[in-house]
Amino acid sequence: MLPNRTALGKYNYKLYSTQMLGFSERRFVAALIFAVFLGTGAASAKIEVHYAPQENLEAIDVDLIDTAERSIDMAAYVLSDAAVIDALRDAAERGVTIRIYLDKGQFAEHGPRQGGEIEALLAYPNVFARVKGRGVLMHLKAYAVDGAHLRTGSGNFSHSGLSAQDNDLVLVDDPQAIQAFEHNFDAIFARATNPQALLARDRGGPR
Repeated sequence: MLPNRTALGKYNYKLYSTQMLGFSERRFVAALIFAVFLGTGAASAKIEVHYAPQENLEAIDVDLIDTAERSIDMAAYVLSDAAVIDALRDAAERGVTIRIYLDKGQFAEHGPRQGGEIEALLAYPNVFARVKGRGVLMHLKAYAVDGAHLRTGSGNFSHSGLSAQDNDLVLVDDPQAIQAFEHNFDAIFARATNPQALLARDRGGPR
């Protein structure tokens, strides 16, 4: 079950444009749709869709991150929201292994060199962050918690993205959809051209 949330309907889906995504990101979206609708059947898929600004998406993210016991794998186009970063730091304090994959342009704008709050998070030994080194945007806004819950959707991990803009946040606990995300995350996180986030910072930001 999805933690502490009331489902808004089994068939309440929003499909958004993948035009700006790279091949691996588009492949993940396609795999997610396939897994939910074909892999296990729509009747068994457990999905919630939440919308900003009507709802506080920040609180939903924090609540889900707070449930993590073992692992968080996060692909974040933007990671600047203080409450989300604090929740990730609390998870790191609990010993959760956290992997974060970031967009190079947004990391240069919001990362430690610009006084971003992410630096203390990246200092934990159980937090592993990499920046997409080449190519088009790393445009995902998604993460998996303990291999059991998946968050995706259009909402960036920024204060405006979670509270002011017209965005959705989709929670999924379908095992095949989560497996599809983890498979794609492993592939994009392992790209040979990805610098570690702190090394990218020390070099003056990713190029």
